[in-house]
Amino acid sequence: MEENVGSEVKYDNYVANLKSKQNDGIGKEMVGSLVSKSQMKALCKADKAPKVKSAFPLTEDNRTNDRVAHLVSNTATSKNKDAVGQPPQIEPNKAEPPKPSAQNSEVKRWTLDDFELGRPLGNGRFGRVFLAREKARKHVVALKVMFKTSLIAANMENQIRREIEIQAHLRHRHIARLYGYFYDDARIYLVLEYAAKGHLYKLLKDAGQFTEDVAANYMAQIVDAVRYMHSKKVIHRDLKLENILVSSDDEIKISDFGWSVHSPSSRRDTLCGTVDYLPPEMVSGRPHDNKVDLWCLGVLLYEMLTGTPPFFCSDHRETCTRILKCSFNIPDKLSNEAKDLLSKMLRLNPEERLSLEEVAKHPFILRHTFN
Repeated sequence: MEENVGSEVKYDNYVANLKSKQNDGIGKEMVGSLVSKSQMKALCKADKAPKVKSAFPLTEDNRTNDRVAHLVSNTATSKNKDAVGQPPQIEPNKAEPPKPSAQNSEVKRWTLDDFELGRPLGNGRFGRVFLAREKARKHVVALKVMFKTSLIAANMENQIRREIEIQAHLRHRHIARLYGYFYDDARIYLVLEYAAKGHLYKLLKDAGQFTEDVAANYMAQIVDAVRYMHSKKVIHRDLKLENILVSSDDEIKISDFGWSVHSPSSRRDTLCGTVDYLPPEMVSGRPHDNKVDLWCLGVLLYEMLTGTPPFFCSDHRETCTRILKCSFNIPDKLSNEAKDLLSKMLRLNPEERLSLEEVAKHPFILRHTFN
């Protein structure tokens, strides 16, 4: 690839470089579904975004903020506007990267040239996600590419800031790692942990519904991760199938922290998240705390066991009405333990919902996860 991120990629060299690595399994997967030449050109074509001032506030206690502050702004004065952040010093399949070598005291700054791009993993409202491999360490990652013009048009600056600030500081085996980020005049790139099985939503769609054993094992991992987040005063607020990834080892990886908040003491009153998963206190516009995540976990468990959200209706207004009444039916086919857990998680009053500790120790979870 050329030195400049904004220049056109030499596609033939890109293909040849990937094909030279077919002897390794990941190389085969990447080569097997290459990004087309037109896709690659479109991805790397300079798409000048309008120059705007950043909407990101700075805080003294978070050193990430001063780097994130100019991501959506094109007014950065640094000579190297292509990259910010440190690459992962890790080997494939290792959860925690070792500290940078003392031999290399200079912080490495990423550009798109540092990665080999493979097949697309998904498309979103603001960009695309690609399978990628960092050239230096051969570490396989998911590269999330977002276009600044789309983010600015949708007023999503705060969401991308939150996603970076919060996810970069979380370290848990069931939370997708954000290894770093970089940017150019047109795009923002997030370097994320790769989960080979993809979204939990796709797995459930293919299966129709999960067995109680599978659902309980997934739920135990999710609860463990959410307990960690809450211990760090982080509320996710958008826990759903589409925001949960699964690794090749069937390990849960929670992702997408765009709606998350770091809320040490205050209650929140912002309406966000997905309609099917919204708790009553958010539908009614009341202040809320971390118990909104408990509600989302109940909806998530119900959907894993039945294939459908508990309050689903094609009319969103009716969905909200059902949520406000906490009106749902638990199928008779479910075990008594599953019925009991769902009935205690999906409570109208947030104070009556089972705590994360109680969910983790519930007979439904223990029966299927006890070794």
